[in-house]
Amino acid sequence: MASPRSAVHEQFPSLRVDVEPEREVVRVVPIGELDMGTVGQLAEKVTELRDAGFKRVVLDLRRLEFMDSTGLHLILEADAHARTNGHDFAVIPGPPVIQRLFELSGVGGHLRFCDH
Repeated sequence: MASPRSAVHEQFPSLRVDVEPEREVVRVVPIGELDMGTVGQLAEKVTELRDAGFKRVVLDLRRLEFMDSTGLHLILEADAHARTNGHDFAVIPGPPVIQRLFELSGVGGHLRFCDH
């Protein structure tokens, strides 16, 4: 039996992931909350796009409202995977509350941020 929280989460998902392919680049746009309960959804989408042959992935954080350390970990893993496999991975910065997590953790300098 599903817990009341998971039933509510399924009925009102806190994360949506939009995909905007632009020739050889794909922009992935998580919308809402990226946390332990939703990180798998974004990880699955990024993996699916890499497996489909996209060599350039841009993660657009501008529409995130919240992100916890699991979201940060996913972004660092995606970056490491891209570097290891000769792909391109970049991040469009999110709102101040999202960027603060990068600053507090000290990992912002390890990622490639871009305008769009």
